[in-house]
Amino acid sequence: QVQLVESGGGLVQAGGSLRVSCAASGRTFSRNAMGWYRQAPGKEREFVAAINWSGHGTYYADSVKGRFTISRDNAKNTVYLQMNSLKPEDTALYYCATYLGERYSSGLSDYWGQGTQVTVSS
Repeated sequence: QVQLVESGGGLVQAGGSLRVSCAASGRTFSRNAMGWYRQAPGKEREFVAAINWSGHGTYYADSVKGRFTISRDNAKNTVYLQMNSLKPEDTALYYCATYLGERYSSGLSDYWGQGTQVTVSS
């Protein structure tokens, strides 16, 4: 069993920055790729970013590339999403997720956090 707890969401003005965190517990974390997804009201959940277990491979949705940075600290069992140059369309509930293996290509597991709300005002 894996527990994922997101934090760090909030309200920010357009152009601002925010960093959200996801703390994992329950079993070993460091051998799994991790990712961030988001869901806006009335829309489907969408991929935002992912990072391989080593931290060296990162992947981003086109909509956030160049503005968001995913990172991880395996010693702290935590993955981060630094969000810069935020836009109103980034407003969503941001979820943390684990993958089945060391790489993003291994596919999503069934473990999700409860989400943290990010609201960007214009």
